[in-house]
Amino acid sequence: MVKLDDAVIARLESHGHKFEVLVDPDLAMNFKKGEQVNFDEMLAIDTVFKDSAKGEEAGDGALQEVFNSNNVEEIVKKILKEGSVQLTTEQRKKMKEDRRKEVIDIIAKNAVNPQTNAPHPPKRVENALNEAGINIQAEKSAEEQIPEILDEIKKIIPISFEKLSIAIKIPAEHSGKAANSLRSYNLKKEEWQNDGSLIAVVEIPAGLKGELFNELNSITHGNIETKILEK
Repeated sequence: MVKLDDAVIARLESHGHKFEVLVDPDLAMNFKKGEQVNFDEMLAIDTVFKDSAKGEEAGDGALQEVFNSNNVEEIVKKILKEGSVQLTTEQRKKMKEDRRKEVIDIIAKNAVNPQTNAPHPPKRVENALNEAGINIQAEKSAEEQIPEILDEIKKIIPISFEKLSIAIKIPAEHSGKAANSLRSYNLKKEEWQNDGSLIAVVEIPAGLKGELFNELNSITHGNIETKILEK
């Protein structure tokens, strides 16, 4: 369980009743985004309050009226889905900074300059965000915000999300280790040859091409053949 000192209030008002639970702010926001969380770790105390500051618990009648249940986990789920999480200013600031870093990382890894097919470095993406005056929202996932953000920074830099299909041939002496590495990407084809060499096709965000090639060159000492396939 999260410590009481680190917990925040999640609140729902319904049918003239107020319900509060004490939760870990990060795990609560993760749950609101649709992620799986451990409820034992998220809750500070296994109790539903009508006023947590006074320690007043919600009555069974009110719980049944609104939630049709006395199961704390089910009640917490509804409070988080339909209610609000009372973050402190510092917590909200940190979440916003973390979300901003996440947005920059996603764009840098997935987007390219369509004029050159080269990825945009994170710093260039960050500068474009600043110049466009984009406000990153802590409560929304990075993925939800990306389409709107791309529309705005396209006014600053040429940028698009592209995927590449790359055919790769790896000699037998490196194929086993390289295969394990390739499986961490979207491996579309894996064809083992009689001599132990491997022919594979992976589909990756264009921005990851350099990372993939560096990884494979490190494993094979540059002894690979690659070809970008036409769409």
